[in-house]
Amino acid sequence: MHEARYYTQKSGNKTRCLLCPHNCLIADEKAGICRVRINHGGVLYSGVYGEVAALHADPIEKKPLYHFYPGSKILSIGTAGCNLRCEFCQNYNLSQFEPCHSSRTRKITPQQLVHLALEDNENIGIAYTYNEPTVFFEMMTDTARLVRESGLKNVVVSNGFINPEPLKELLETTDAFNIDLKAFNDFFYKKVTGGRLVPVMDSLKMIHQAGRHLEITLLLIPGLNDSPEEFERMLEWIAGQLSPDIPLHLTRYFPAWKMDRPPTPLHTLHQFTEMAGSKLNFVYTGNVTGNLYSSTFCPDCQQLLIERQGYGCKIKGLSKDNKCSGCGYPIPLVQ
Repeated sequence: MHEARYYTQKSGNKTRCLLCPHNCLIADEKAGICRVRINHGGVLYSGVYGEVAALHADPIEKKPLYHFYPGSKILSIGTAGCNLRCEFCQNYNLSQFEPCHSSRTRKITPQQLVHLALEDNENIGIAYTYNEPTVFFEMMTDTARLVRESGLKNVVVSNGFINPEPLKELLETTDAFNIDLKAFNDFFYKKVTGGRLVPVMDSLKMIHQAGRHLEITLLLIPGLNDSPEEFERMLEWIAGQLSPDIPLHLTRYFPAWKMDRPPTPLHTLHQFTEMAGSKLNFVYTGNVTGNLYSSTFCPDCQQLLIERQGYGCKIKGLSKDNKCSGCGYPIPLVQ
């Protein structure tokens, strides 16, 4: 196993992990809440370094990132483990299994990952995703440095539940983030995910202030985080503390893992999309069939800029300098 970073040694061979806001105090031969950071004799180790549980070439739109190299492919990796316990987790088969189940993982080094990323001329880089990439921080940052040196891009898809110091380091090599903002009340975070809201808000502000490309995803769950009043507060915070140009992805919930609530009604998804459009310039829906609210339109003249069908897209109304070809409105887009 690979020695972890961001921890301190305590008396009695205990360690204090400082990677995420749980700040777990871990006894000897035990793991933190994430299940993958393990104390052996007072030294904290990563149990998933070089142990990839998912490895695929994905459309960038699947992350989802709609304003970052639209139409491109990106090599996507994940391991076991997560620092939250979301009862509705859509990837629980990765996030909630023990890393010792080695039959479900593939051994690979950061160098080998970069080599794979470079083999495909259409691939723009590596995305750290599927489970929570914070928990494989050491492997992610080692790989990200090599990716940056190779001229490719790094993308992090995260719950944003990370302490400021490791996030500051991650910002040095990351080009784009999609952060899952799971609700806008702390009670939901504590009861349903085992986390807290404020650290995620702090992460979002740090990412935006650092000038990194940022998109946000909200999974709408009936009866839990679909209060219009709460959603209105979230929109005001995003528009005021971040930017109205931050793309927001509203995703339809389906029953998964420990949660059997019925799927999000389509009318709720459409209602929230219309609400968001009054505060934000770019709002999209996910986990739904068809292409309603999936294409990009100019906020000024409503010209179609990027047409999307599933994960495929066609750029139609953009100039080379990322302006609307109809009215000249500047579009916040990286390509």
